[in-house]
Amino acid sequence: MTGAKVLLMMGCPEVPIQTSIALYLSHKLNKSGFDVTVAGNNAVIKLVKVSDFDGYYVKKMVNLDKTLEDIIEKRLDFDICFAFMHNDSGLTFAATMSAISKARMYSVIFGKNAEALERAIEFDCVKIVASDVHNPIRLKNKLDKVIEEIVK
Repeated sequence: MTGAKVLLMMGCPEVPIQTSIALYLSHKLNKSGFDVTVAGNNAVIKLVKVSDFDGYYVKKMVNLDKTLEDIIEKRLDFDICFAFMHNDSGLTFAATMSAISKARMYSVIFGKNAEALERAIEFDCVKIVASDVHNPIRLKNKLDKVIEEIVK
């Protein structure tokens, strides 16, 4: 699937591991030849820009609401979507993306409510779950296995 268009859809940035995992995933997918776009609200965009001020890890950043509007209006779509979620809002965004896009969905579920969110998902997706809040290693290791499968 090299060259595929990938969306990393980030939710509210209140859980610390989200930004580091997004930077890691974006970089790893970019290095594997994917066309990666990171979408989020203004707070997410600012955090990523400060964390990666030279654009080394994230090549494209866009506003999440505008991106969803573009997908609904058929001006844009993706082949793969990684939807980050640690609360109901993230779940709602992922469900919306699942309904409006042809993208293969991957739900990246983390934080204290990870298991409950995993059980609440009613759309077709691959679930990548870690109940961690601060330590990104378990989630990183799970994502590495998923990336290996995608790259094949």
